[in-house]
Amino acid sequence: MKELLRTNDPVRLSFVEALMRGAGIETIVLDQHTSFVEGSIGAIQRRLMVSERDHARARALLVACGEAAE
Repeated sequence: MKELLRTNDPVRLSFVEALMRGAGIETIVLDQHTSFVEGSIGAIQRRLMVSERDHARARALLVACGEAAE
């Protein structure tokens, strides 16, 4: 798995997850529970992961939608 996106913005995370799902790219969100437990102060960002074989296509999709990784 490779990191595609790291963010504290739940709306952006949800949008990118839906974008990937629409393209047939499977995603996993890491650190979601840790981020919630720490009180949502923004210290721990959630990470959106994709498989290594899908990473290049996922990055290209983000760039095409104007959602390039930070």
